[in-house]
Amino acid sequence: MYEKTKAFPEHEWKSKDSASFSFDIKDTASHYNLYMVLRHEDAYKKKNIWVDITVKAPDSTYSIKREFNLADNTHWLGAAMDDIIEHRININAMPIPLKKGNYGFVLKQAMREDPLEYVLNAGIRVEKAK
Repeated sequence: MYEKTKAFPEHEWKSKDSASFSFDIKDTASHYNLYMVLRHEDAYKKKNIWVDITVKAPDSTYSIKREFNLADNTHWLGAAMDDIIEHRININAMPIPLKKGNYGFVLKQAMREDPLEYVLNAGIRVEKAK
């Protein structure tokens, strides 16, 4: 239904760089899955990433800090193509209903390392649950 990413031209996600996205929900009869999309190079040095997520819903605004696991002890958990790894990681544990209106998402990396090297893109994906 919606997917958009922000590219980091120098392959570095600085803590001051936010990735902002907005989309409209018209179908309130459906439930939705929300994903964070992350693309990084194989040279990314961490097994995880901490992200501050600000959500502006039609009737509220809230922020959450989430840790996303990107690898286990042996390999990346995302899909690999050459040396690029793409992750689509659920933000919500179960499909959720969304109210009619405009939604905004802002992603900021919250890692100790700044800038966070080898990160190519960060974004949001919204899918109707099946």
